[in-house]
Amino acid sequence: MELEAKVYIVGSGPGDPDLITVKGLKILEQADVILYTDSLVNPVLMERAKKDALILKSAGMNLEELVDCMEEHVKNGKSVARMHTGDPAVYGAIYEQMKKLKQRGIAYQIIPGVSSVFAAAAAAEVELTIPELTQTVILTRAEGRTPMPEREQLKDLAAHHCSIALFLSATLIKKVVKEFLEAGWNENDAVVVVYRASWPDEKVVRTTLGSLDETMRKEGIRKQAMVIISKAADEALLEEGTFESKLYDKTFTHGYRKGERV
Repeated sequence: MELEAKVYIVGSGPGDPDLITVKGLKILEQADVILYTDSLVNPVLMERAKKDALILKSAGMNLEELVDCMEEHVKNGKSVARMHTGDPAVYGAIYEQMKKLKQRGIAYQIIPGVSSVFAAAAAAEVELTIPELTQTVILTRAEGRTPMPEREQLKDLAAHHCSIALFLSATLIKKVVKEFLEAGWNENDAVVVVYRASWPDEKVVRTTLGSLDETMRKEGIRKQAMVIISKAADEALLEEGTFESKLYDKTFTHGYRKGERV
């Protein structure tokens, strides 16, 4: 693929450099300018840039500096790879970048990536949607300095009792536990915490809602953690029950297979 003089907003994946998409890697390898979130994106990926690429770190930039930088290089005929962690659509803070790029007439394209929530689920060996147990996944966060919309308070979301994955909430665990208990969850309900999913120092911790704060404190986890609260993370419950999809049931007929009679 030949890159145009525009901004490519690329999801770099959760940490493991092999978890970037093929398309994302092609853009990284060919871009004239790479602007990456150095606080979160694995720097090993930068080794795949072409030799004459200009590599810039964005953690110390504010929004205006970031957009000014992208505008300058695109107007000079350069392709810019704006490398985000995970998938840009989930807590990627890309809306404000896109808005200003549009205002300045700068073309851009978004390339999806592997979100940390799915890397965390893989590390913990959790299927987030198990038939007859939970079929819905909510991706959200605890309310901190960034306020939550009125109808998206954590207690209200937790009342659905489905799989809930919490981003950016490791420092607000006491609040999380309080709101889940108020929503009718039990202290013995299963929780899995994945620290730095897919990185070399990844850590998977299984605990319960009632022990969550103490467990995270003992493990020293207070940032870069995905917290998954779900019946699907309850190993004892899964061992005792039979929660299997119809997809592979030999008696189930679908468009590609006729079910057997028993």
